[in-house]
Amino acid sequence: MSEINHKTVEKKQLIKAVLFALFLSILILISAVLPAEYGIDPTGTGKLFGFNKLHISEDTKNLLESRIQKTYPLIKMEKAGSGPEVKRPLEADNPATKKQFAEREDTIEVIVPAGKGIEYKIYMLKYGKMKYEWSTDKGTVYLDFHGEVKQEKPANDTYFESYTLAYSNNMVGTFLAPYEGKHGWFFRNEGDKDITVTLKLKGQYSI
Repeated sequence: MSEINHKTVEKKQLIKAVLFALFLSILILISAVLPAEYGIDPTGTGKLFGFNKLHISEDTKNLLESRIQKTYPLIKMEKAGSGPEVKRPLEADNPATKKQFAEREDTIEVIVPAGKGIEYKIYMLKYGKMKYEWSTDKGTVYLDFHGEVKQEKPANDTYFESYTLAYSNNMVGTFLAPYEGKHGWFFRNEGDKDITVTLKLKGQYSI
């Protein structure tokens, strides 16, 4: 009989130990893990013991990531515009038209796929004016703000002039078109997630 009672006691102790461990794990989950990892504090113990201070929100994470300094390749002057073998079109020196496009204002979202590049351009007459502002929803993109001359007979090698080359997540400026043609941005996303660029334009141009 003593042997049977001994086995029964061990079984009860084991069950109690398992239940206690389960209760303890749930208690730790509710009071510490949820407040610290997810900002969820149903019982208020996270605030009481300070575990909720360990939680970092998504906005804070994005802010911290944006403040981490990253080194980007040095951009050389030679990268600005067409190579010396591409001749500047004669049309670039055409006189400006007497009348410009009517002033307009637009906001455009451009999705730059991960690991790829994309262009967005507008059409401007010579000496047309424009203000622009753009920013990314996250991360940094490589950009080439440039223009292409309108030609009567387009050549095989397109001539273009770069106005700005940089790595950035935001830029604001004013622009005076040096010639009639297409002017705009090439954005390249070197990250592993898609980036949305929001462009705000105001001036004398046509889309």
